[in-house]
Amino acid sequence: AVELMNLAGYDVASMGNHEFDYGYQNLKDLEADADFTIVDANVLYNGQVAFEDNVVFTAPDGTKIGVFGLDTPETATKAHPAKIQGVTFLAGDKMFDCAQDQVDALEAEGCEYIICLGHLGIDAESTGNRSVDLLEKVSGINFFIDGHSHSAMEDIAAVATDNKVGDTYVTSTGTKLENVGVVTIGEDGRVSAKSYPLDSLTDVDKTVADRAAAIQAEIDKAYGTAFAKTEVDLNGEKDPGNRTQETNLGDLICDALVWGAEKEGTHVDAAVTNGGGIRASIAKGNITKKDINTVLPFGNTLSIVQVTGAELLEALEASTYCTPESIGGFPQVSGIKFTINTGAAYDAGENYPGSTYAGPNSINRVTILTVGG
Repeated sequence: AVELMNLAGYDVASMGNHEFDYGYQNLKDLEADADFTIVDANVLYNGQVAFEDNVVFTAPDGTKIGVFGLDTPETATKAHPAKIQGVTFLAGDKMFDCAQDQVDALEAEGCEYIICLGHLGIDAESTGNRSVDLLEKVSGINFFIDGHSHSAMEDIAAVATDNKVGDTYVTSTGTKLENVGVVTIGEDGRVSAKSYPLDSLTDVDKTVADRAAAIQAEIDKAYGTAFAKTEVDLNGEKDPGNRTQETNLGDLICDALVWGAEKEGTHVDAAVTNGGGIRASIAKGNITKKDINTVLPFGNTLSIVQVTGAELLEALEASTYCTPESIGGFPQVSGIKFTINTGAAYDAGENYPGSTYAGPNSINRVTILTVGG
């Protein structure tokens, strides 16, 4: 990915939670290969800014443009703990103060325009750390280029009047390069922010396209061979799907976890995985390694732990606190039968340490019927 970004000519990038899936040190190694600056002011390693906090560009006419980055604090609980040891993600008021400090510092450097590359999003489950929350508290940002919630411009318009919060334009281009966003600052100071569907852009850079095709050919050769088949479609959708209800693909994945543990010689009663980690469906027919990698792209590993019944009950209650509303933590399971009373209120207590999720004061919604038969 970094090689292709270098070829495409990126100037600056900010990270999201999944950039940490292979660990902090891997990111630092990739940073050394990047011909662009990585900015994330609220990501600290052993108390110090882990990458760069900001970068300043000077346009041909002398105009200074400052860019700083922010990553979602949810990374603290959406990345494997062992892979982010020593890494802190400033959240809430601390993140807001960090952002305002960045604005003030860039203004002091003479920047006429200030851009935040943020991976915060506008999802309800991120409330308190969303871009629109931050912009209610932080002034001086001209453009907030957002990610995380996979929102397109029409989604932003639903929560930000004329795609603005205060004086700040909020932009977002969806997911998987569906669109390319273009912000234009005219000589008269007028600005525009537009999003163009990728399939409407027809020019091709041959150097980049040829290298991408060569990489794709390697992947297809290694991962394209069928090794299994399914007689039914396997549901990898979000909503309705793996973030809202039991699915056949969620069942299959968790059954595989039980099988994997047994194969290693450990008897387990049950398995749980978060529905948000299931990222695609598999159509009826042949299954390839590429299908599996698309469904489960995050390099998760099987972990076997012992828990009490009370701890399991708490985990299920906490991870379904807003069901039937979609949530990435929704538990797909094997070996557990449980029900959720979606009409009962969630009794929210304090947030789990280092988390944006609140634990339950009491169990009101979930009842476990059986575990392990």
